[in-house]
Amino acid sequence: MGIFTRRSQTTPVQQAVTTGAAVATLDVDPALAALTGDYVIDAAHSSIGFTVRHAMVTNVRGSFAEHEGALYLDGADPSRSTASIDVKIASVDTGIADRDGHLRSADFFDAETFPLMTFRSTAASRVGGDTYRITGDLTIKDVTRPLSIDLEFNGSATDVYGSERVGFEGSAEILRSDWGLTWNAALEAGGVMVSDKVKLTFDISAVKQA
Repeated sequence: MGIFTRRSQTTPVQQAVTTGAAVATLDVDPALAALTGDYVIDAAHSSIGFTVRHAMVTNVRGSFAEHEGALYLDGADPSRSTASIDVKIASVDTGIADRDGHLRSADFFDAETFPLMTFRSTAASRVGGDTYRITGDLTIKDVTRPLSIDLEFNGSATDVYGSERVGFEGSAEILRSDWGLTWNAALEAGGVMVSDKVKLTFDISAVKQA
């Protein structure tokens, strides 16, 4: 996932790596390295949402209630981390039943024909501080295009059931037309009913597997 180079208060172990005459020093935090392993996203304590401009003047927010995902996190070498997420399109919820039905229809997602939106990571990198970027393939309606998501690592903890959790939040912006979501309606005063730009948001809690 590329989100575990954050330093804790523990003293890092210094590893010297020599390449020819050049010597680079890498900081590997034992606490972060200990987080390495397989994780499952806890959908009950996570959210995948979106925000889109409506009628040029306000924002409509929604989320997908049903989703599942798996992570492999490598605390010693974050670039080896991976993420896989499946989102059930029919679970879209904006708080308005008629609007949700329209989003599920062939005008937008065509949930009956294309029931899933998926993301599969391909690379990760550190942006700076606690912010990281994961790049992968986002598939909607059988259209697959690259997507980069900026993430902030929120830390790790052991919950009351003894499970080890990690958390992160992030966002990305897409043009829905790139994935074939082109329905719109012109406004009398100019502009369109639904903006092409959509902001995706992720608030994820994941549980380490034994």
